[in-house]
Amino acid sequence: MKAAAFPAKIANLSYPYGCCAQLFRFPAAFLSPALPYSRPAPCRKLARGRRGVGGLMSQSLSSSSQSLSSQPESELLQALPSSKPKPPPPQLPWLVVGLGNPGKKYQGTRHNVGFEMVDALADAEGISMNTVNFKALFGKGVIGNIPIMLAKPQTFMNLSGESVGQIVSFYKIPLKQVLVIYDDLDLPFGKLRLLPKGGHGGHNGMRSIIDRLKGSRDFPRLRIGIGRPPGKMDTANFVLRQFSRQEQGELDYTFQTGIEAIRILLLEGINKSATFVNTQKSMEQLS
Repeated sequence: MKAAAFPAKIANLSYPYGCCAQLFRFPAAFLSPALPYSRPAPCRKLARGRRGVGGLMSQSLSSSSQSLSSQPESELLQALPSSKPKPPPPQLPWLVVGLGNPGKKYQGTRHNVGFEMVDALADAEGISMNTVNFKALFGKGVIGNIPIMLAKPQTFMNLSGESVGQIVSFYKIPLKQVLVIYDDLDLPFGKLRLLPKGGHGGHNGMRSIIDRLKGSRDFPRLRIGIGRPPGKMDTANFVLRQFSRQEQGELDYTFQTGIEAIRILLLEGINKSATFVNTQKSMEQLS
């Protein structure tokens, strides 16, 4: 088939792109099945030009990467968004409160074993108890990596809640981290019992604390057995009676067990501590 003839005016028109002009002048060259990939020189020139544009772009990207690599590493790190994890919130302290009555008159009495337990803990952990704050003898320290505060309310036993309530409110201490230590008539002498919560059991110091904590009883307590009064002795006289020398020696063993129980409580939790302390035998039972 002969190629179609084009008017001379159209064939002689000048186009800015050579390949378009060639299409009009030599259509058979573009339509021939024998030359499916053939193209005139001007089109090849344009393709080379396109590759040239790509080359310019790659050169530009290469120069950009070179300029970035030439920057100091510190500047590049500053430009990146910070990926540092947020520090954990500060750990709230434990509050360990021993109950008793202030003054030399009551030192060494049965009703003050809570004070004596806190004193033994302070000595074992090197915590000073010389500060008077929140109506209490007060000290701060750590056991392991756990912050701890020790308190001996100086309000007399029946008003212990005034001191404990102020400390808990000021430091925003969770009640599950408030351990109260006090004497218990219903436990055999020297026996310890740790519970995660409970009532006051007729103990006026515990009653005062529960009242100041808005009736909440959900705080752990460590009870120290002082036994029942002998014969018909009045209970008030019995709890204000001092320990004998033999009884004080037995209490030292009880205090060492209590110190270990408190360490386990802070570091490993209430369950392990309760298992440890509630299965221990008193020195009297061991002998």
